[in-house]
Amino acid sequence: MAERVSRLSTEKAVVIFTRSQCPMCHTVSSLFSELDVCAAVHELDKDPRGRDMERELARRLGRAPPVPAVFVGGNLVGSTDKVMSLHLAGKLVPMLKGAGAIWL
Repeated sequence: MAERVSRLSTEKAVVIFTRSQCPMCHTVSSLFSELDVCAAVHELDKDPRGRDMERELARRLGRAPPVPAVFVGGNLVGSTDKVMSLHLAGKLVPMLKGAGAIWL
């Protein structure tokens, strides 16, 4: 399952693993949408192998629940707290530019 998560996490400049009924997942996805980032979003509760991927993400993050899990440029950024901290510090947009997720 580690290989599948690694492969999916590099399919676009920004990849978000979520659950469809998770409010924090929606918040993070909305932030990227507002920044005009076309992220790949994987709703784990709608994927037949979602449980296994959740376990792998929990292992990588070192916590549960593992969603939202955000990857930028194939690198694990973290969950809501890390993404929002980067955004408030003015570091998220440069990171997204560096990964080719946004151009302006």
